[in-house]
Amino acid sequence: MTKEALQELLEDMSLEEKIGQMNQVAGSFFLGASVATGPMAEKGFTQENIDRAGSAIGVSGAAAVKKVQKAYMEKHPHRIPLLFMLDVINGYKTVFPIPLGQGAAFEPELSMRCARMAAREAAVSGLHVTFSPMADLVRDARWGRVMESTGEDPYLNSLYATAMVRGYQGNDLRDRGSIAACIKHFAGYGAPDAGRDYNTVELSEHTLRQFYLPAYEAGVQAGAALVMTAFNTVEGIPATGNRRLMRQILRDEMGFDGVLISDWAAIEEMLCHGYCADRTQAARRAVAAGVDMDMMAGVYAEQLAALVQGGEVPETLIDEAVMRILTLKNALGLFEAPFKDADEEKEKEIILCEEHRALAREAARKSFVLLKNEGVLPLAPDTKTAYIGPYVDSRNLMGAWSLTGETKDVATLREAVLEQRADTDAVFCCGCPMTDRDMKLEGFLECMDEMVSAEEQQRMMDEAVEAAKACGRVVMLLGEDRRQSGEAASSAGIQIPGIQQELLDRVCAVCDQVAVVLFSGRPLDIRRIAEKAQAVLLAWMPGTEGARALVDVLSGRYAPSGKLPMSFPYCAGQVPVHYNEYPTGRPHVPGKDKDRFRSKYLDIPNAPLYPFGFGLTYTSFRVSPVRLDRDHMAKDDVLTASVTVRNTGPAEGTETIQLYIHDVAASVVRPIKELKGFCKVTLQPGEQKDICFPITERELRFLTENGRWESEPGAFEVFIGTSSLADMPARFVYG
Repeated sequence: MTKEALQELLEDMSLEEKIGQMNQVAGSFFLGASVATGPMAEKGFTQENIDRAGSAIGVSGAAAVKKVQKAYMEKHPHRIPLLFMLDVINGYKTVFPIPLGQGAAFEPELSMRCARMAAREAAVSGLHVTFSPMADLVRDARWGRVMESTGEDPYLNSLYATAMVRGYQGNDLRDRGSIAACIKHFAGYGAPDAGRDYNTVELSEHTLRQFYLPAYEAGVQAGAALVMTAFNTVEGIPATGNRRLMRQILRDEMGFDGVLISDWAAIEEMLCHGYCADRTQAARRAVAAGVDMDMMAGVYAEQLAALVQGGEVPETLIDEAVMRILTLKNALGLFEAPFKDADEEKEKEIILCEEHRALAREAARKSFVLLKNEGVLPLAPDTKTAYIGPYVDSRNLMGAWSLTGETKDVATLREAVLEQRADTDAVFCCGCPMTDRDMKLEGFLECMDEMVSAEEQQRMMDEAVEAAKACGRVVMLLGEDRRQSGEAASSAGIQIPGIQQELLDRVCAVCDQVAVVLFSGRPLDIRRIAEKAQAVLLAWMPGTEGARALVDVLSGRYAPSGKLPMSFPYCAGQVPVHYNEYPTGRPHVPGKDKDRFRSKYLDIPNAPLYPFGFGLTYTSFRVSPVRLDRDHMAKDDVLTASVTVRNTGPAEGTETIQLYIHDVAASVVRPIKELKGFCKVTLQPGEQKDICFPITERELRFLTENGRWESEPGAFEVFIGTSSLADMPARFVYG
């Protein structure tokens, strides 16, 4: 349709039809779920407004989507097609590592490929929109949704947001295999007080703009078709009703002109916040803020017509919202092809095809982070190995948000070891249940596991200990249950379940060659694991091909190369913890612990156990001191910082060389380090290579005391190394 045709369509629609386009409902309503009575009816959902709803959430599969679309359009006065949306977070049926794991690869291009593959599978299954990527900056591991972010650094997050948007959307939304991306959650959702999901957020204007907004803006600049509002408050106002946030910052400053959708029932939740007295006021404030689409609250459907007819809401606000929704449908080509790519035969051909599985395996391998290794890994072929732990036979490797992934498509670690003949003399024992007996977990779709009796639990552990005694080494497969992270999975005690820790203690008491493979959706307190085990390999929630990828790495066929995108705290008492903190007036000097009047803890270190950017491999590297090609830099100059990297170990390896910059003195306090670039290099034993980073005025910009993104003259320090621990800076003067 042309723009003129869309305008004609809009003008011909009744007010009720237009408001219907702004209403998103659960797909189950189109598949027979009753709304005549009960909670859904109380929330304003009637058969009439469901028949007019502009989009559906939760329906997927080509046959189901086509059936719903056909029936819907036959009823609609203007035959306007539905939009079908779903959370395709880290894959559709072929599931990739969780986004935090993808961030550990330090390879945004890889995530762009993963998003492209996910879009292909989602598109042939009838979907038009994914609620991804999550561009929320995360610093607090207690918050379960850190798994959906790519970490604690605004620069890295911005690169990933850009890459994922481009991966999902391709060159043109009309193209086969393209779906619309939705940046979420605008804004600041990753900083809930006390790490508790849905909690309030308290950020200064400077912190919000300096650290939290850049990744959202990067996704917007990449062309994201939608943005989702956050559940939290911003400056005391719920984001969903925050006119300044949505109209001034998102639309005017960032230039976003796409569809703004609320999160699930977020418009209604403004009543619970105490910002709105009733649903009428919630509807008025949300539409005034520029929220185009009401997800599953029914507030718009119930309230907006009367508000317009009573003169409290200008119909022009309705028109601008509906035009954005119609424009998105037109961009997807739905008016000409309402089923778009939905195709039952293509589903069979594309979903879980070998190309997609191969990419999932590559992404998993690159996401693993080796945190410790005292010679246990890779596994030497001449030692009998016991694989012990609740993840030995678990297929739940996909993460909490993999709603469409199916465990039947995931190999277990036992199956992968035997399949690849990696260790034909291996022994396998679960050792213990996944969680403690008193732990109650809920998932989106899963039921609770069957409870293991105390007697059976003891038998499992005794069997594992005997297996450890009989073998020369042990690979322990431990970690969180997938339901322990994700939405609504905040945790004050970020450790592996106590029963697993007990199993580790008993195994380590009888074997001195123990490697732990850690499955997790978040950074954990792993002090006891790191103390007892000789090796620790972080696997995150690695996805469909995670087990096979693990065997690749454990056997040495592929060396780990991941880097932490989020610091692992020493303990929960440190969080929120992040590498790019501000200096204080009384900085702690390591080694001077008796100097009481410094910024430090009395009982734990200041530093995290493992910092941002950290990760080992099966060889070692030496990085030379930083070299600068000049010591003064003018505004239009390009300064080159370089180092020589040498593989000093016994095997080929890949290292991620990271560039950090520190602004020594400025009009506002600046972080002690900021990531400004990185580069992967693969070297043979003894091989060396010069790595160069260009530094321009752009890398020196920040939010100054004037409230502008600009650079200031002064001294700067440049660090280049293998993690945020990089020291030995070189200095230059700018201006």
